[in-house]
Parts: sequence; structure tokens; C-alpha cells
Amino acid sequence: MSENLLEKEKLDRQVMALRTAKEFEDGLCVNLGVGIPMLASNFVPAGREVIFHSENGVMGYGEITLPGEGSLDLVNAGGQTVHPQPGMVFFGHDESFAIVRGGHLDISVMGAYQVSEKGDMANYMIPERKIGTIGGAMDLAVGAKKCIIVMNHVTKTGEFRIVKKLNYLPTALNCVDMIVTDIAVIDVTDKGLVLKEFAPGWTPEEVQQLTEPTLIIDPDCGEITLM
Repeated sequence: MSENLLEKEKLDRQVMALRTAKEFEDGLCVNLGVGIPMLASNFVPAGREVIFHSENGVMGYGEITLPGEGSLDLVNAGGQTVHPQPGMVFFGHDESFAIVRGGHLDISVMGAYQVSEKGDMANYMIPERKIGTIGGAMDLAVGAKKCIIVMNHVTKTGEFRIVKKLNYLPTALNCVDMIVTDIAVIDVTDKGLVLKEFAPGWTPEEVQQLTEPTLIIDPDCGEITLM
């Protein structure tokens, strides 16, 4: 692996969230996990209704508020204050997870430490830290119709995060449908990992160098599009 690739310009968190939000079609119910996924609520195109669900008991919230604005009584799963929306509702954790476990979520967007070529994912514990909390991620990974993982493509030291086989404890198996990273968009299929898009200034060959499994290059593979 070339060290030059680790220093090469990548997509920032906001752009990763913007690309993720492109997957949100009108009328879908979407759960956003802590971290980069949360930012996607800021990028729903005007005129499109996306119903955001949070496991802490709210459905139908809007964008994250500016610092110092918003009410601490209205927060997303990451504790960030969000804008109220018409029709927004509140409920208990039991009802919130009944929505998840009942298969009523269209998309779940989460971060992860690793994703395997089979769509297994690990996002609750790094073994060397010897601490971690699964939380609702297990339910969200398998309860939604589509699971999107948003994460940096490799670790800060250049270790693979898209791997042939997890070496972290799994959160859920065979659950990931799409991976959005700071250099690529990848679909998880029965035939393997399909490279759909790559970041500006990158090539499919460079993305492959930072990916442990062999990627299938989609015939229409091209630069990441945001519109």
C-alpha cells in the first residue's frame, strides 16, 4: 500500500453525508446513527419528504440546529438538537424498537469499524480497547430494509476497514447493502463488492489498493455524483 494514497485528498464528512442523503427517496423512513450519518439529515433536497426515526423515541425531525439554537428536549440519537417538523411524533423506547424490529424502517445508516466482503459489520468494539456497547445497532442492522455504512475507507494508520473477514467482534452478519467512504461508493452483492463510484482525483485501481477484498468494477463506474 502506497503511503502517498494515505495523504491523498479525500471527501470530508459533510460530502460523505451529502452523498449518503442522495439515497433517501421521497417518503422513506430513515434511521441515522451517531457520527457522520447524523449529518445526512441536513442534506435532504427541497421538496423531498424523508421521515427520520431515532431510537430515543422521535420520528419526523428535521435538520440539526446551529450551535446554541434548538431545544435540549428535542435531540437526535447523538444528542444533537434538531429542528421540529410538522407531524413529528414522540414515543417510548419500546415503541421505537417495535418500529425497528417490525421491519418498518426503509434505511438504516450507521458507522462501522469494519465491513466484510459478505456484508458482515462490526461497529461496537475495538478489541484492543476491551470496551464497547452494542446498543441498538444489532436491531438496526437487520431490521431495516436497507443498511448503509458510512465510514473512512481505512484507519489513520492505513489498515483495511473493508476486509475479507472481520477480525473485530461482529455486530450483525450479512446485513450491509452499501458502503459510502471518503473515497468510494460500494454495493455489497451476492457476487461480491461492486465499486460504483470513486472520489474525484482517485482511480478504481487506487481504491482497490486500500481495499482488502477484490472489487468488481461496475461497467458504469465513475466519479461520485452528489445531485
